[in-house]
Amino acid sequence: MAHETFDVGGMTCAACQAHVEKAVCNLPGVEDVSVNLLSGSMTVDFDEQELSDADICAAVDRAGYSAAPVVQAEGGAGAAQAATARPARLESPTKKLEATARSMRTRLITSFVFWIPLFYIGMGHMLGWPLPGIFTNADYSMTLALTELVLTLPIAYVNRAYFESGFKSMLHGAPTMDALIAIGSAASVGWSVYAMFVMAADLAVGDTMAAHHMAMNNLFLESAGTILTLVTVGKYLETRSKSKTGGAIEKLIDLAPKTAHRLTADGTEETVPVEAIQLGDTVVVRPGESIPVDGVVLEGSSAVDESALTGESIPVEKEPGDTVNAATVNRTGSFTFRATRVGADTALAKIIQLVEDANATKAPIARLADKVAGVFVPVVLGIAAVTFIVWLIAGGTVSEALTAGVAVVVISCPCALGLATPVAIMVGTGKGAELGVLFKSAEALETLHKVDTVVLDKTGTVTKGAPAVTDVIPATRADGAPAMSEKALMKLAAALEKRSEHPLAEAIMARADELGIVARTVEDFQAVPGRGVTAREGASVIAAGNAQLMAELGIEVPAAEVERFAREGKTPLFFARNGALAGTIAVADEVKPTSAAAIRALGALGVKTVMLTGDNRLTAEAIAREVELDAQSVIADVMPADKERHVRELQDGGACVAMVGDGINDSPALARADVGLAIGTGADIAKEGADVVLMRSDLTDVARAIELSRAVIRNIKQDLFWALFYNACGIPLAAGVFYPLLGWQLSPMFGAAAMSLSSICVVANALRLRGFKPKVTDRVLAEG
Repeated sequence: MAHETFDVGGMTCAACQAHVEKAVCNLPGVEDVSVNLLSGSMTVDFDEQELSDADICAAVDRAGYSAAPVVQAEGGAGAAQAATARPARLESPTKKLEATARSMRTRLITSFVFWIPLFYIGMGHMLGWPLPGIFTNADYSMTLALTELVLTLPIAYVNRAYFESGFKSMLHGAPTMDALIAIGSAASVGWSVYAMFVMAADLAVGDTMAAHHMAMNNLFLESAGTILTLVTVGKYLETRSKSKTGGAIEKLIDLAPKTAHRLTADGTEETVPVEAIQLGDTVVVRPGESIPVDGVVLEGSSAVDESALTGESIPVEKEPGDTVNAATVNRTGSFTFRATRVGADTALAKIIQLVEDANATKAPIARLADKVAGVFVPVVLGIAAVTFIVWLIAGGTVSEALTAGVAVVVISCPCALGLATPVAIMVGTGKGAELGVLFKSAEALETLHKVDTVVLDKTGTVTKGAPAVTDVIPATRADGAPAMSEKALMKLAAALEKRSEHPLAEAIMARADELGIVARTVEDFQAVPGRGVTAREGASVIAAGNAQLMAELGIEVPAAEVERFAREGKTPLFFARNGALAGTIAVADEVKPTSAAAIRALGALGVKTVMLTGDNRLTAEAIAREVELDAQSVIADVMPADKERHVRELQDGGACVAMVGDGINDSPALARADVGLAIGTGADIAKEGADVVLMRSDLTDVARAIELSRAVIRNIKQDLFWALFYNACGIPLAAGVFYPLLGWQLSPMFGAAAMSLSSICVVANALRLRGFKPKVTDRVLAEG
């Protein structure tokens, strides 16, 4: 069974993605197909005995798109070389997205430059606007018509993609929204050109009034320009948001350093590219450097910041025999390690692969308007054709039959239907920005309303993401009185931790600064790797560290206190003076003030909450108790791949999952989820790869985003209903159904006016979203 990747061109919407998948799935020997609209790629698992790459490309070509196999790395390339080859393949889609956004911006600017005067000239006589005599005098009717045509042609030319894609989709039996846009604007232009020929004939015989009447009532060029320009506004906003997501995997790759310090056989040190590191090589890492590949520590010790992989904000002590991973950061001491996994085998490379796979298999979102278009367009064309024939059979003239047929197409013009989704999305995303919620795509806003399960990362999402002092407990003397005051204990702690580079020391010094404590100077300062620090202050010997250091110094620590802190997910630091315990200071990653309320709000919306964390079970359950989350909804000790797997398992169980995280360790799960939401203060890669960014780092914004999404989708469905209801009423009138009884025949001009009115109604309904308020979330917050 072969597994091949292809670059796919010509896809513009989720419907295109579905058409490509369907075309390839129908081939014999195909087992699985995954099409990634964002990167313009497709992966196919197929039987090489029944099918070839050329057969797959031909099937995509027949569906109206283009495909070409991606050139893979040579079979002899090593893991490191294979890993570095990956960005070259991903660079093209990213640049293509950025180029598309720039092209769409040019189209939008050009459209507006010509549409503004076109609309003014075309609608000015109906709205009473002042116009030059050459546009109102009957003798200059053809001047008016030609001016409108000259202004319309550039708009049609720069937006020709709608016609190419729309008509092509119809030829392949799978009309999309582009087909609706193409038909509506083409019908308006086509009828207007026909009217110009009639005007020319009238002027040729000197009937200027007939020509003027035709110009006033049968030129619909401004309708075509309006359709194309307004739809391009929505397309531009969509492509701009997509262009900002394409570099996610490159950002992941950039986390790893480009060079490494390798020890040679004679003990000298050399700086080499990371790709040159081989299994078994000895690598040197100094303070502040990123670890280049995975390995096992040989000599030295340090505290390593592993938040990039595990999300844990407190660095992990590393000693000989411990494992280290690529893209983690060495915080304190120097050490050497033996490379055990390089290139595509490192933990970081596995995360990159997970992000790629999750993006490729994300379920396509079928737009409501595209679904409607699949039935609506053929039906409208059929009705127009039947109308034309029936009028001729009933004895009408060709002009009357053509008028009725074109009126059907014009009144069915998809402006309202085409605007229903993008206008509501535009207003909804704008309202989201006001609330501090940035939707990066229309798909995210559409999908979020279906979410019934929210998966939360703990560190930096539910919690603040940085250690802080939570308890200051002086030791007690034999008579039960405290050995010193809390402030005196903090002064002792500040004196010891001032020279320490450990992250927990940073938390203590931050609290000392808050209390206005100036750290005293100590002598004979010494760091004890993995255990703590010792020093001398005057005649006193002082120490700070964990229970292991206290045991080495022969100092007993209160077991009940240690157990309590473990249950509460806190890290205790013990302080001693002259061989006696002076007190304990506990440090922990504190829960954000609004996290508990956010989880209650999600529950009120009928959304289940699950917390995933790389922390141990005790710490995770302690945090869960604080935010009122039951223990069954907590999954601890998970690595990045496990987070992605748990999200996938929830999806396999039928849940629509939103993942909320802040670090690169969350990126596979963010990509796998139906909607990924990134905390705005988190890592850039999380924000790049997520569908939604929460700028205020406030979990209540997740509930607000879901409420907003539901309101937007409700608004879109209302707009689609009224757009179709309008067509259900307008099409029979345009077709002349009421002509035999009441003498009503709707001209294309009134059809265009009615179409414009329906568009105004759609926009007005969407503007109601400006007054949106997240009632459920606000009520929960008010209740405390």
